[in-house]
Amino acid sequence: MLTAAIFDVDGVLLESPHQQAWRESLQGFADPERFTTAMYQATVAGKPRLAGAVAALEALGVPDAEGRAPAYAEKKQRRLLELVQAGGVTAFPDALRFVRAVRALGWPMAVASSSKNASAMMRAIPMGDGLSLLDMFTADACGRDVAHGKPDPEIFLVAATELGIEPARCVVIEDAPAGIEAARAGGMAGLGVARLDDAAGLWAAGANLVVTSLDDVALDAWAEGRLSPRTA
Repeated sequence: MLTAAIFDVDGVLLESPHQQAWRESLQGFADPERFTTAMYQATVAGKPRLAGAVAALEALGVPDAEGRAPAYAEKKQRRLLELVQAGGVTAFPDALRFVRAVRALGWPMAVASSSKNASAMMRAIPMGDGLSLLDMFTADACGRDVAHGKPDPEIFLVAATELGIEPARCVVIEDAPAGIEAARAGGMAGLGVARLDDAAGLWAAGANLVVTSLDDVALDAWAEGRLSPRTA
């Protein structure tokens, strides 16, 4: 029986400019037009910054990818901060509804993202009554300096520990295959959110359920600790 939820941030709760920053920062390393959404989801999303930079450069066939990755990662971070400061972060309405509904059920919730910018971005999203989106969660495991990034389950296990809940009772909500793989490796259920027409990759990664919107999750089943799609 599931009793707690762990949320990824970018692509699940927030539509942030991470992908845009990765793409635009490729100038001088590779052709930015080759950095597609499918490539981002398959090779970069969910990974720590440096690992994501290495993965992107390797996928694009850039020579000495590991040696050049630190400069690419630093350039991406500068561009990301510029985009964030320009108001480039919004919350998905279905995610805000879902977070409120799960909180009303009394479930403990955590956020767990490899991004060191995630907490600050969530703090900027108002939820009413003086609360931010970040305030809706019991634990914040974002941006931790874990030894291993996704698809290793370390960050999700940290979140489960801080919630005081056994991993087997946690469901991880993710939009990237690497995140679903991490959840399953940690003995947790995986709920995939296919916002980019990428359900097949999430199912292949081992998701227990895949939806295109969190409005499509059956809350009555969720209240009973089960994952099920909402029926019309």
